Amino acid sequence: MSEDLRDLVRREFEQAYGVEPAGVWSSPGRANLIGEHTDYNEGFVLPFAIDRRTFAAVGLRDDARIRVGSTFSDEIAEIALDELAPDAVSGWAGYPLGVAWALGRLAHADLAAVPGVDIMIESDVPVGAGLSSSAAIEGAVAFALAELWRLDLDRVELARVGRVAENDFVGAPTGIMDQMASLLGRDDAAVFIDCRTQEAEAIDLRLAENDLTILVIDTQVEHQHASGGYRERRASCEAGAAALGVASLRDVSVDDLERARTVLDDVTFRRVRHVVTENQRVLDTVAALAAEGPRAIGELLDASHRSMRDDFEISVPELDLAVETAQAAGAIGARMTGGGFGGSAIALVPRGLVSQLQVAVDGAFAEHGYAQPITFTVTPSEGARRE
Repeated sequence: MSEDLRDLVRREFEQAYGVEPAGVWSSPGRANLIGEHTDYNEGFVLPFAIDRRTFAAVGLRDDARIRVGSTFSDEIAEIALDELAPDAVSGWAGYPLGVAWALGRLAHADLAAVPGVDIMIESDVPVGAGLSSSAAIEGAVAFALAELWRLDLDRVELARVGRVAENDFVGAPTGIMDQMASLLGRDDAAVFIDCRTQEAEAIDLRLAENDLTILVIDTQVEHQHASGGYRERRASCEAGAAALGVASLRDVSVDDLERARTVLDDVTFRRVRHVVTENQRVLDTVAALAAEGPRAIGELLDASHRSMRDDFEISVPELDLAVETAQAAGAIGARMTGGGFGGSAIALVPRGLVSQLQVAVDGAFAEHGYAQPITFTVTPSEGARRE
């Protein structure tokens, strides 16, 4: 698949712009093993890059303009680099254009002096499924532009560029987890990220040697991070931290929750309780993986979903059904993944039960009158690279 997409995006670049690209770069989507809505609270997360990637064919121009096209749209967005601004563009093109703008802000790239670029994008990361198709675009484009514009940036700095593009250009109030996972991913490993210090460590998952795989259940209920629900949850977390007198919910421990219950209203308390207990679940998952391996983390995944369903209230009936059906059909653990309000669930599954679980999920969705979900396995994979 990757070779096909590399060839396709190169051909589409040549057809659209009449020249060969300087190269092709790619970056993966991500699934979050555990640690949801903890990133913007300066907490802990444990995502992994998946074997679905976004490819960007990029070439230099002899002027200071940027053009962005894709194989999934006939439109090509074009603008002068020094005219890039958050209100200047709309739609999906905001992600790659936002990266160029963010490089000007964070990396001090002089957008009036660097050469213009043409970009063509292709991807097999599902859009709206909670697998961070946006961070995959940002990672591929940031990696390409940093090389072509000769910017000396490491992968963490490029992740910051992607986050600024998404927060300040697109207007989605996300944390840095997605971009870090996409840029720092490693084969058969998750990325343990301290979102306060932005330190990251690869954590071996050892799925193959334990005869396990991760099944993604895309509910086909699309979510959008820029919409109100995500923003409201973030505001609740900030209000809770302020009421408790801490800089962020990272500074609240599980032992502090009894006091928090007396200080906060019920809704804010439940939002805070999710983040605080989720941080602890991430730490417990890392410890369990090291001590006992992946078969020991099932209850932590299940507890994470319950917390997102009941305390953070970001699940939807389709996600709950996917998780409950997976658990009943033999998954070691299952949870929704991503920002919520739709998207995907993941299930940690013995390889021999994958087909059985897929049939069970299809049947359950049909019985409830829901659209048929899309299910597929993913493999923890390498981060952004030049192809």
